[in-house]
Amino acid sequence: MAAIMNPPLNSRHPAMDTALSLIGAAAGGVAGYFVFGWLAGQGFYALALPGVLAGVGAGLLTKVRSLPLAITCGVLAFFLGVFSEWRHFPFTKDGSFHYFVTHLFDLRPLTLIMIALGGLGGFWFVWRGRGGACAPAGRRPAQ
Repeated sequence: MAAIMNPPLNSRHPAMDTALSLIGAAAGGVAGYFVFGWLAGQGFYALALPGVLAGVGAGLLTKVRSLPLAITCGVLAFFLGVFSEWRHFPFTKDGSFHYFVTHLFDLRPLTLIMIALGGLGGFWFVWRGRGGACAPAGRRPAQ
């Protein structure tokens, strides 16, 4: 009876868990991209938001702690930050993505820090998992 009431935390197939996590990352990243654009139009600069929301989206749907998944989401969050900055604030000399990437280090230090924080958030929220779902085996979080 206890097994029915308290199923194991990692009862999903690992491939299904990874797929759902990546879907969550995509949904969070898209939401973060649009919210960043809206906030930028209002005068706020929240470049870390797309990457962080990608990590939150993946972290909410993951059931197991996976370092490869966390690294993947962190890298995707970093590139989402680069893409978001390019789409909303391209260089005036040349607006192409190739020019933007080759001159990435010409950006202001704050911009580079925000992109890095978004990548770190994309990693962290996946690595720490959902609300105690990554508790040690045999121990459930307090409810």
